[in-house]
Amino acid sequence: MPNLRASSPLCALVMVIAALPASAGGAASSSPSPYAAVAAEVRATLDPQVDPCQDFYRYACGGWLAKTQLPPDKPGFARSFTQIADRNREALRAILEDAAKNPGADLDRRKLGAFYASCMDEAAIEKAGVTPLAASFAVIDGVKDLPTLMAAAGALRHDGIEALLSTSVEGDFKNPGLYIAYLTQGGLGLLDRDYYLKDDEQSAALREEYQAHVGRMLVLAGENDGDATRHAAAILAFETELAKVSLPRADLADPAKTYNRVDPAGLSAISALPWAPFFAGLGRADLSDLSAAPVGYFQGMAAAVGKTDFETLRAYLRSLALSKQADRLGKAFVDENFAFFGKRLQGQQELEARWKRCVAATDRALGFALGRAFVEKEFPGDSKKIAVEMIEDVEHAFEGGLPQLAWMDDATRARAREKARAVVNKIGYPDVWRDYTALEIVPGEHARNAAAAARFETDRLTRRVGKPVDKRDWVMTPPTVNAYYEPLRNEMVFPAGVLQAPLFNRGFPGPMNYGGIGMAMGHELTHGFDDQGRQFDKDGKLVEWWNPDAVSRFKERARCVSDLYSGFTALPGVSVNGELTLGENIADLGGIKATFRGYRAWAERNGKPGPYVPGFTNDQLLFLGFAQSWCAVFAPQYLAMLLTLDFHSPPNFRVNGPLLSFPAFAEAFQCKPGTPMNPVKRCEVW
Repeated sequence: MPNLRASSPLCALVMVIAALPASAGGAASSSPSPYAAVAAEVRATLDPQVDPCQDFYRYACGGWLAKTQLPPDKPGFARSFTQIADRNREALRAILEDAAKNPGADLDRRKLGAFYASCMDEAAIEKAGVTPLAASFAVIDGVKDLPTLMAAAGALRHDGIEALLSTSVEGDFKNPGLYIAYLTQGGLGLLDRDYYLKDDEQSAALREEYQAHVGRMLVLAGENDGDATRHAAAILAFETELAKVSLPRADLADPAKTYNRVDPAGLSAISALPWAPFFAGLGRADLSDLSAAPVGYFQGMAAAVGKTDFETLRAYLRSLALSKQADRLGKAFVDENFAFFGKRLQGQQELEARWKRCVAATDRALGFALGRAFVEKEFPGDSKKIAVEMIEDVEHAFEGGLPQLAWMDDATRARAREKARAVVNKIGYPDVWRDYTALEIVPGEHARNAAAAARFETDRLTRRVGKPVDKRDWVMTPPTVNAYYEPLRNEMVFPAGVLQAPLFNRGFPGPMNYGGIGMAMGHELTHGFDDQGRQFDKDGKLVEWWNPDAVSRFKERARCVSDLYSGFTALPGVSVNGELTLGENIADLGGIKATFRGYRAWAERNGKPGPYVPGFTNDQLLFLGFAQSWCAVFAPQYLAMLLTLDFHSPPNFRVNGPLLSFPAFAEAFQCKPGTPMNPVKRCEVW
């Protein structure tokens, strides 16, 4: 998506038990045995010494936090999300290893096996050396003026390497049924403008280390030490100029700042660069349905290019090509790239095993072919039916809460109800699977295969520009442990990969499923009405469909949420950025309310079943299930990076923030007024 903050990593529910009986239904059994494992796991995870009315996250997760060490090959470990992802990855590994050994006649299966096997063939990769870089470097070496620079940037983007700017293809904000190409700010070797512009000692030290890393990568690619050192300094200086004209990350959530419909002539008027060679290099010389924003970035980027010598620009392009393709190369490149981006920037102590990285690479390249095999093995038939029932409960609960919003006028409320009813739900896997016939995979040539996959995806997207939107399309592959709301299509998507225990299981007690995947459903639904999503109508069109007074009152409530989260301290001296995380926080506040009400409706239909876990009411169990989904440990460096980059708040605040804002939680745990989890002043949006 073009800067749309639409998806939310669900880092989701508790590690309960993967092997609960599939027959366990809604009502409590006369025998406690079906849920004894759930009860034991819930109790082992919490810390009974902590007062739930003081810090519910610490109460719910304290037992797990006390005994959990961060694995050396991970920068962060979430009790549910990581374990689901690891289990899914093991299933994908089995599929891929079998496909590699026994390819059979199915074309997709043969491509999966060949791609994975070529990725695992480290000897062949080492033997290839820097040869896989030759094509990219030949294009870069031809840069001698602005037309050849832009042609090189386009050709690199065709190969999946973004330089100078970022591009994507999605529906037109003002005409969501038509695909257009979005051009926006980008091209930074570091991950965000703030890394270049902050003037504290830590940021300055990081820039020095980044510059040294760039120099070492250039040496590995064949430059001598002197040239590499000089080029690395010039690259950092040029990227800093790009950072200066880039919008702060929080501003990218505002569609008004990231949409500007232009044709090629309009683009040239904004940015005095030769764009025709760029589009030719991209493989679509005729590209004309465009958005270019922020306008200030394109003006500033052109100015930065204009005052930079071409030797530096060639070095800049080589550096980006190296960084993007490092994982396709030999051990020296992989280790150097990991030393900076993995260990230094994220605090990850060890590189993941080769097979794990190759499973991920195959999913990126052939994710829907791999996902089809995954669904056949890992997504039981009636799981989808149960998930659909839950999402309908959550949607009805959200809609049922609209009349209680005193701040919203009746006309806007009626249109909000129409939008909520128009949401399309996609569960598990797409109705039509992606066709990989045109993607050629050659056994034993990993770098070539990865580059071919990148070009295949670029071509698939750019061919769409100017054509009607395919509403059957999915952004995430079925094994992905995530979910998203897409405002331009007014749809929610829940891949099979996230509909897994312990986040969701057809045999779990109702409160656990509603606290887990139900909360995720409420979260994604509320994205349609957060600070960004609310600006798109029921048809996905960017248009003001709210009455002015309702807009004003919404912004007042959004400010309350921003201020609340900005008051949370995540690291010594570092607070959550309430503006950056605003949309996700609004979605969390709305999500817990919608899933709680949805669960209550489910309980009514199922005869108000008795407590599933002795000592806890079902309401309490729902809140525990929600909170324990976010138990997590992070390397300090990784948490610091997330506070800069991530639109989501850290897990402890994703738990406490929504719950201290929800009166039903305080009632469930009998928290006295004025305690931290039952404050006098609350924030409420939806």
